[in-house]
Amino acid sequence: MRSARSDRPKRRPDLSRAPGDPSLREILFKDVRARDLPRSVRQELRSLHRFYLDEERREKLHAMGRVRRAFWIFVFLLKSLLAKLSPARRVMFAAAILFSIFGSMRFPIGDTRVIVGLRPWGFVLLLVVLMLELKDKLLARDEIEVARQVQLALLPREHPRPDGWSLWSYTRPANDVGGDLIDYLDLGPRNLGVALGDVAGKGLGAALLMAKLQATLRALAPECRSLAELGARLNAILCRDGLDNRFATLFYLEVVPGESRVRYLNAGHNPPFLARASGIETLEPSARPLGMFPRETYQEGSIDLAPGDLLVIYSDGLVEARNARDEEFGAERLRLILPPMRGLPAEDAGARLLAEADRFLGDERPLDDLSLVVIVRRPPE
Repeated sequence: MRSARSDRPKRRPDLSRAPGDPSLREILFKDVRARDLPRSVRQELRSLHRFYLDEERREKLHAMGRVRRAFWIFVFLLKSLLAKLSPARRVMFAAAILFSIFGSMRFPIGDTRVIVGLRPWGFVLLLVVLMLELKDKLLARDEIEVARQVQLALLPREHPRPDGWSLWSYTRPANDVGGDLIDYLDLGPRNLGVALGDVAGKGLGAALLMAKLQATLRALAPECRSLAELGARLNAILCRDGLDNRFATLFYLEVVPGESRVRYLNAGHNPPFLARASGIETLEPSARPLGMFPRETYQEGSIDLAPGDLLVIYSDGLVEARNARDEEFGAERLRLILPPMRGLPAEDAGARLLAEADRFLGDERPLDDLSLVVIVRRPPE
């Protein structure tokens, strides 16, 4: 008599995946939420539009009608995509497009014609190009992650609290690594250095130049007699060792514990806003960015802050942030929201500024690194 167990048909092992591997269904629908899917798709399409189409082409498309615009969007995207592929992948991608358009080809063999379907081969070629691009991305991921960890280690671990001052800073790269510099320099008992720099561009190249700028600044700041000398020496080194079309803006200041006067250097950076009881002032740049012209001269500025005065230093990523309607956050918007924040501790004011920026962006992804430094002159205790 056979047991019931022996009567059951044996299940064939699933050879498509190893034990413990997720199924195809699990891979496809991992982290997918139905209510978030339309928004995610819109974000991805907008990011493609901004990445592959430059400002000039976007302006041309904006002036067209809907039908003509749809046609030229396809043409511009296709040309831009082909230009970014390697030669071999460019040929495979172009062949896949042609195969998809023509669908089939007929070959005469004797008295008959053989029809060969091309669309399946077009799909295979597109899949190969996608796999090659994904391979490159995955190979670069480990290197970028190491660079990210190094960059995080270079950021300040805590906010200093010099007598009479409240300081707070924040940075958020648009990609895995960024080109913004935030640093506090301990210059001994006499003063504290605070720096916010912005390297042109973003990504790994900007991050490497940012690290060089930070190391150079830390080496030169303690020994320079004036900030004008500091700017000139930084500029000379970046012009000598920098890359073509790569430059950096820098706002650097020094505060003295217990005193109200600060010295500052603005090398082509966005004018910081100073919120006083009497209104909003700006600290305009005195020279062009670092690394552009070898013989550029720089000037040192100084200013007194009254108790409660609020100084906000920011990078392009804040004022050039764009929402879903392609509106820019803008310096004027920042200027208008600052007066009510005067008198707040630096951390509270910074949190409010970030909340305003995130509210403006909504679901949009940031296009540039966003960095903030907030400095408040504290009332005497």
